[in-house]
Amino acid sequence: MSVKRQVKKILGEVLPTEGISRLLFQRKDIGYYGMPALEKHADDFVKVIQAANRPDQPGQKIYLFGAQYYWIEYCTVLGLALAAMGHRITVGYLPYPKVFVRPTRSDIRRYDRYTRNLLQRLIPWLDSVSLINRGNDDALPKELELSVDVVSAYDIKYLLQDEEVDTQSPLYKIRWERNNLAVRAAYSWLKKDRPDLLLVPNSSVLEYGMAYRVARFLNIPVVTFEFSDNREEIWLAQNDDIMRQNTDLLWQACRDIPLTESQRARIDELETARMGARMFGKSDRLWQDVPRSGGAQVKQDLNLDDRPIVLLATNVLGDSLTLGRDLFSPNMADWILRTIRFFADHSQVQLVIRVHPGERLMTGPSMVDIVKKAYPQLPENVRLVGPLDKVNTYDLMELISLGVVYTTTTGLEMVMNRIPVVVAGDTHYRGRGFTLDPGSWEEYFTLLEKIPGEAAPFRLTDEQVELAWRYAYHFFFTYPLPFPWHLVGFSKDVEQWPLDRVLGLQGQAEFGKTFRYLAGERIDWKEIIGLHG
Repeated sequence: MSVKRQVKKILGEVLPTEGISRLLFQRKDIGYYGMPALEKHADDFVKVIQAANRPDQPGQKIYLFGAQYYWIEYCTVLGLALAAMGHRITVGYLPYPKVFVRPTRSDIRRYDRYTRNLLQRLIPWLDSVSLINRGNDDALPKELELSVDVVSAYDIKYLLQDEEVDTQSPLYKIRWERNNLAVRAAYSWLKKDRPDLLLVPNSSVLEYGMAYRVARFLNIPVVTFEFSDNREEIWLAQNDDIMRQNTDLLWQACRDIPLTESQRARIDELETARMGARMFGKSDRLWQDVPRSGGAQVKQDLNLDDRPIVLLATNVLGDSLTLGRDLFSPNMADWILRTIRFFADHSQVQLVIRVHPGERLMTGPSMVDIVKKAYPQLPENVRLVGPLDKVNTYDLMELISLGVVYTTTTGLEMVMNRIPVVVAGDTHYRGRGFTLDPGSWEEYFTLLEKIPGEAAPFRLTDEQVELAWRYAYHFFFTYPLPFPWHLVGFSKDVEQWPLDRVLGLQGQAEFGKTFRYLAGERIDWKEIIGLHG
């Protein structure tokens, strides 16, 4: 450790004076902790709000919660937009750097000072509260105490892309400490000064999962949000965890409304792009990294024969959209291994395991490793297709009699292609009328027992296929709401959609409804569906 770092560490622990802080902790030492868009535009934001046509009556008392500098910056700009619309805004923040780092006290004071000084430039339009060292001595309800363990386990799965959680690991201890501080700070803050509404990003993991649980415990209305792969889109949930992707109300509103020709053409265009390894719309994501070669070629490459084929499509390990989705299996890996064991005893059917192509972008363990550890020699009727293998998943769909999935949307797409699907996890499209939804191992294996020679129980009706297409359209195109700013590329988005443009006629025509939903107005899916028609 350098002399300077030693001095900073010692003084940071025992002598937090302003003079020493100014001497040692200059802006250049903030490092990667920074809010460049807010630094650049803060004064312009204030001028825009001053010039805004704000209502005479004050709006909602809205709090936003942010931890880590990038979310604090995002929540602050979002709060400024809501302030310009007449709401009373406070941002509560924990000035942390990276989610897996335990910063020193001196580092925390530096980040806190930088954040506080920056946000003070926005008074009186936006207030801010540092939640560091808040609520440490307050008694915590048992339910919230237990939630620290739950969210910390989710964090490990999410950060390491690994379903196994070592509660003695250094990372788990860091996350538990941070989550414990976050739940206590949020509980103290929200209990003593209740808002009309709390806005929280993500709401499943990290400090955001803790803030969400505190709001629900205190019966404070909460809006949670996250982003899809597309630019200018946002997912919202009101009084629910957005990562659950609860589409109940949307499906109630659209289930009985046939797709128009233009809607059918649009979802067909998306499905064609996904199949053909092409980008679509405002996303730069490729769902497959190889173009199609046809089912016959894949059958030959994988040495498959004429026995019935079942496709098991995995999720990415630790995907936040799989957290808390277990039903009768403790996790996805256990489900996969028990499914292999079943097919090892049922050689009259072939099983192809397609490991999610998205794993090629991840750093954690692969499902390939987990399967190979359990089965160094796979049963002769089981094939394992890894994330880097040059196989297009949609070519496999040409060959199969049945699909089995945990929560991946590949299951939805299989039904769209007239392939019956068994859903083993609590995914958003489960129970919508077009999938087979076992609730226990017994029910699951009973379904699999019927595969050879009994096509009738699995045959999809035309109505079920149409329901799947209808659901897919509204999930991909109605459920994400229009919004100007994405967390990824936020600074560029603010340049393209500066605050004055968002508040202007064009911005309000495109995004005004979403801002009102963020401020607590009930999402009207029937109205939104009507706009899509």
